[in-house]
Amino acid sequence: MLFDSHTHTEFSADSEMLASEALETAERLGLGLVFTEHLDLEAAPIEFTFDPLAYWKKYLPLRGENLRLGIEVGMKAGTLEGSREFVSQVPFDQVIGSIHFLDDLDIYYPDFFEGKEKEEAYRKYFRAMVDNLYSHDFIDILAHIDYICRTAPYDNPELDYGSFKEEIDEVLKAVIETETVLELNTRRFGDKLAVKELVPIYRRYMELGGKYVAIGSDAHKQEAIGAHFYQARLFASEMNLQPVTFCKRRMELCE
Repeated sequence: MLFDSHTHTEFSADSEMLASEALETAERLGLGLVFTEHLDLEAAPIEFTFDPLAYWKKYLPLRGENLRLGIEVGMKAGTLEGSREFVSQVPFDQVIGSIHFLDDLDIYYPDFFEGKEKEEAYRKYFRAMVDNLYSHDFIDILAHIDYICRTAPYDNPELDYGSFKEEIDEVLKAVIETETVLELNTRRFGDKLAVKELVPIYRRYMELGGKYVAIGSDAHKQEAIGAHFYQARLFASEMNLQPVTFCKRRMELCE
């Protein structure tokens, strides 16, 4: 079964989706699910955290072959040990690592980009990815390599592998060396240019020795569950990359 390995329910500060809604849609689509609630310690203006024991108690009766319980950790040097301790509180099936904050600024908002050319902002983003991949040794998956593109204010916000080859290669090598799985996030798969710019990145990942991807919609609403998954599965196949998910922190191949 193919899993949507990146979804958010009401335990995430920016989502109100109910577990029942997510499971209903996933069943209709023939998908498994991993709930991956947000943890970004010391975040502002929104506090991205939740009670892991309450999460586990509420969703444990639902957990099974078609549902795993995970977490998405915002990776920052200053919150490394706090995040590590948080993750240890319950036996999460899967831990995603993401870069959401740089210079104590949420890169989803304009403040981070103010006064920065694209090259400076993106190189800082890739550097943080590399550094945190090596320090966050409890991460299973590196999420949405193109997250910064979602709200970047530049004329061409795409990653453009040719312009950032050295930096992106460092990220991909770190993913492989730390035995982390690279996510194929479908949030922007409705944008043809976004998908086109991802092709050389995932091809290079494969050339460097990458074998696996976790496909995730990053859904915060019911209608986004499994979005663009047919296209993503074809993309992975063309790159000769095997879709995977995690259960009890162990990687499983998706059929």
